[in-house]
Amino acid sequence: MPGAQRADNRPPYARIAEHYRELISSGALSPGDLLPSIRALADQWNVSTATADRAMKLLRDEKLVQGIPGVGTEVMGRPVSLSSGSDRHDRSGRTKSSWGDGEQSSGHTAGIVAAPQEVATAFGITAGDDVIQRSRVYRDAHGIVAHSTSWIPAEFAQVIPELAESKRLKGGLSLDLIAQATGREVVKRVDEETARIATKQDLQLLELESDVVAAILVLTARFLDADGDVLEYGVDLGAPGRTRRTTSDLAR
Repeated sequence: MPGAQRADNRPPYARIAEHYRELISSGALSPGDLLPSIRALADQWNVSTATADRAMKLLRDEKLVQGIPGVGTEVMGRPVSLSSGSDRHDRSGRTKSSWGDGEQSSGHTAGIVAAPQEVATAFGITAGDDVIQRSRVYRDAHGIVAHSTSWIPAEFAQVIPELAESKRLKGGLSLDLIAQATGREVVKRVDEETARIATKQDLQLLELESDVVAAILVLTARFLDADGDVLEYGVDLGAPGRTRRTTSDLAR
């Protein structure tokens, strides 16, 4: 049985999906290649056809494969890489839009909320203190790219009320509006990148089924002004199958 050497507690459909996800990621399977039939998968992994079909549905939902009637399941290739909050900030400075190529954002929500401990630590405040929370989902042709949440000091809601309104901002990102209204600009940012198994809440935000077992990238960014005060703390949850890619020009 493929993948039998991996001892874990994931359900069989998740192990099957991960096996083929890794083959696609590594290039062992290329766009246009066909995966085994549902019956063949069921036999190879000693599972029911329903379990095998559920594994393929997960890969279809991630836009890694597509079903072709009368042909089978075809590899589509890997989705585009994941942008961080810092990437979106840089892009906005150049284009006045945080969207990457082919992206759109939706589900914009905002409001004044009690700061969770992680957010309180980032701002150096007490958990439960008021902060502005803004959330949205980025999508492209492959599906969800990331769920993005930004936390901003509550004081800015007084001078920029739209920061706490559930709609897409006009005139730039929140940091652009803060700079325009207060003169406080970002002079330093701290980026962190980690990976984890998606929690129940992560799965809900990424619109995945509650029993899916998948690894995701978590990108955080703290944006600081000249006094070292945090103007914004952002967290991007990358959808399963997304990668983080950076390009550097090296002077010689």
